[in-house]
Amino acid sequence: MKTAVERLMDLLPEQDGCAALITSGKNRRYLTGFPSSAGMVLVTKQGAWFMTDFRYFEAAQLKIKDCNVLMYTRAAETLQQLFREQNITTVYLEYSALTLAEADDLENTCKSAGVQAVKDGTLDTILRTLRIVKTPQEIQKIRDAQAITDASFEYILGKIHPGVTEREIALDLEFFMRRNGAEGVAFELIVVSGANGSQCHGVPSEKKIESGDFVTMDIGALLDGYHSDMTRTVAVGEVTEDQRRVYQTVLDAQLAALAAAKPGAVCSSVDKAARDIIEKDYPGTFGHSTGHGVGVEIHEWPRFAASDSTTLLPGMVVTVEPGIYLAGRFGVRIEDMIAVTESGTENLTHSPKELIIL
Repeated sequence: MKTAVERLMDLLPEQDGCAALITSGKNRRYLTGFPSSAGMVLVTKQGAWFMTDFRYFEAAQLKIKDCNVLMYTRAAETLQQLFREQNITTVYLEYSALTLAEADDLENTCKSAGVQAVKDGTLDTILRTLRIVKTPQEIQKIRDAQAITDASFEYILGKIHPGVTEREIALDLEFFMRRNGAEGVAFELIVVSGANGSQCHGVPSEKKIESGDFVTMDIGALLDGYHSDMTRTVAVGEVTEDQRRVYQTVLDAQLAALAAAKPGAVCSSVDKAARDIIEKDYPGTFGHSTGHGVGVEIHEWPRFAASDSTTLLPGMVVTVEPGIYLAGRFGVRIEDMIAVTESGTENLTHSPKELIIL
């Protein structure tokens, strides 16, 4: 199977002297497997070069296999030298990842070397096309990250009880993930309880868990550059009939979306499958999309949203995460990650979804 760099080469425009310049950290890592806070990747039809400074040079030489590795003192000078050596006349910039000042600087660097800088989004579209469909190797990395996440959920169930705070739960989850092989957490973990649960992206606080609370945990591990993402809502002590109805409605919506997600389905139809169920009895309580792609970034393409007409293809990895949020009272969200296959989907999430009362 071709590497990411080779597949990028194949997608570059068929024109002499054409190159792509990748500057964002996420796409540099996607192409090379190497994490760094500084560097650039230049790719032509004939070759690829990773350029970085002294801090990363030795490590990059050891890790990167698909690019020539160069060290720069002044990035612009090294880039211009490469332009001359490789007879490059046109460079496509990763425009969506650049600030206006960065774009101007790169454009001036190119202009000084007699090279045309293209900022029309062509390279952004190419990179999106590459990343939206994962290779089997990428899916395995996500699967491995999710295995750590599943294990952390099983572990934390024994730590949740009245008196422990949201922050303590979040910290315990992060420690567990790191102790069990995670590179880090996939995002700032969300642990919210009781009335805080209606804040769908709430921040863990010093609020103590109380009997009767729902506790929503949106968690994920980062492993070898790839993210996982899962949400579970559990109850502590006892639940009301209202809480049970809300939980069951969210679960029904999630199962409907999972059933609708299959190769050939349009993303908006998956969103509709979940949203119609929630809107019937709890209108206006589900204000975010039903899911998003996951990979080297926690939020990628496609989206299970009313505005996304993307057709699902084998290799796409997407979350399915409907929720109901009752302001000032409580919230419920249930989230799995699925990989689209040739015949259906593989649910990468294995934690139980029936209502757990601790």
